[in-house]
Amino acid sequence: MVLTEAKFREFSPKAICDTAKSIEVLNCLSCESRAEVEELVRKAVAAGGSVYAEPKDHGFMFQHSFADPDGHCWELFHMAPGAFCPESKPV
Repeated sequence: MVLTEAKFREFSPKAICDTAKSIEVLNCLSCESRAEVEELVRKAVAAGGSVYAEPKDHGFMFQHSFADPDGHCWELFHMAPGAFCPESKPV
């Protein structure tokens, strides 16, 4: 769910963290391609987010990340099919 801070406060007695100073969650999403990773980061930045770590190309996996306007961190990655299971072939 995406909630306003006021509504979110109704769900927990704990204080809401200041995402400018702390991280409360790291969301990680798998993408179909490197191009999709790059496009989603571009869209996030265009919508008011920011890049919080430089992209990393590990050969078998590409990852990039952004922080949304509320400061929540999102990792996006694409892993080559069969990178860890040699018997697995791309479709």
